[in-house]
Amino acid sequence: MSTVTQARGRSRTAERLGVPVLRGHGLFVAGNLIDSVGNGMLLPLGLLYFTDVRGLPLAQVGVATTVGQAIALPVTFLAGRLMDRVGPKPVVVWANVVAAAGFALFLTATELWHVVGVYVLVQAGINMYFTAQRTLITHVTEAGERRAWFAFTGSLRNIGLAGGAAAAAGALTVLGQGSLRWMIAVDAATYLLAALCFAALTTTAPPAEDAAPETVVDRKDDTRRYLLLVAANIPYVLAQAMFSVLIAVYTTRSLGLPASAASVLFVVNTVIVSGLSTVVTAQVAPSVPRRAVAAGYLVMASAMGAFAVPALPRLAITAWVALVGATVLFSVAEILLGPALSELSVSLTPGAARGFTQGLYQFSWAVGMVAAPALFTLLLAAGPLLPWGVEAAACLIAVLAAPALKAPNRHRRRKPR
Repeated sequence: MSTVTQARGRSRTAERLGVPVLRGHGLFVAGNLIDSVGNGMLLPLGLLYFTDVRGLPLAQVGVATTVGQAIALPVTFLAGRLMDRVGPKPVVVWANVVAAAGFALFLTATELWHVVGVYVLVQAGINMYFTAQRTLITHVTEAGERRAWFAFTGSLRNIGLAGGAAAAAGALTVLGQGSLRWMIAVDAATYLLAALCFAALTTTAPPAEDAAPETVVDRKDDTRRYLLLVAANIPYVLAQAMFSVLIAVYTTRSLGLPASAASVLFVVNTVIVSGLSTVVTAQVAPSVPRRAVAAGYLVMASAMGAFAVPALPRLAITAWVALVGATVLFSVAEILLGPALSELSVSLTPGAARGFTQGLYQFSWAVGMVAAPALFTLLLAAGPLLPWGVEAAACLIAVLAAPALKAPNRHRRRKPR
């Protein structure tokens, strides 16, 4: 699609809001949204189903869930190898099919080893999906709108997660725990529907850049640069896990706030990220990805400091103001970091969008999400300030690493005739 065609297909309002050209991308948008709804339903359902419906002990179900997710970690690399052979679209399609199979098997799981097995499948599907999804974006959209699409799909994800969680909560409130089996079945169906949307896409691999051939030194530099990106992504992964895992425990046990406090903060975060991701990315965020990463981590470090304020002596009275302010800062940092890191993950080096590198990048997400609950609960048990201080320090280290996340210019210069 030419630049002129893009401009005609995009209203002035959409341009100001940073919304990419959506014409011709209905199936892609629907697939992303439906997949996120399925993820949103998973969050409140998994543990509840196996404890309340199947009668399994909560602690043992938690361990079984973690074991299943850990076993699925290598799937990121297997998905990467598969993506190099068949392209990102089939991997995304089969990722949703695998997740659907995992949820369908929830209905037959009655033992703890069954719980391990179904979570291997569910997490394998999730790992496959996110290994290939970023590269798929480069196959269905224009290069000039890549960061806008990462921001837009991030908004869709938050909307879908919120919608799925709300649907699950509503069904439980109205129909009671007897509805859990039906919701599990519906969740499996959403993944199959997402798979159909992605299967119907028309994709085109982006053209290879006209660059000079790589030398051995270049390849080593590229590897080091991409490993630095993977390392720089980990504080963002931990921050995401921290917000979902730690906030409820911190606000209730450390600050003595009601259980509803965490829900209020989640709503604030969802509204900001869903509503402002595209406009902030287009109008406020630095256009150079590594600068957006540096700015995002500075804001994230500030958010961690704000979260810690109510735990300081004599400052408990500031809890609500500090927590809401911290959540706003966290949301802005999420908007700055998410699209910029995703863009770098597919563009930092010549082979960035290939299977192995995407598998490596997704591995940082998978490991971080598995390790975060144990890490942050242990830190919180040692003291209410520790988790926020450790995460703030990690963010500041990432700020120092951000300037090195610069793609080398290897384009040949033509000699004048």
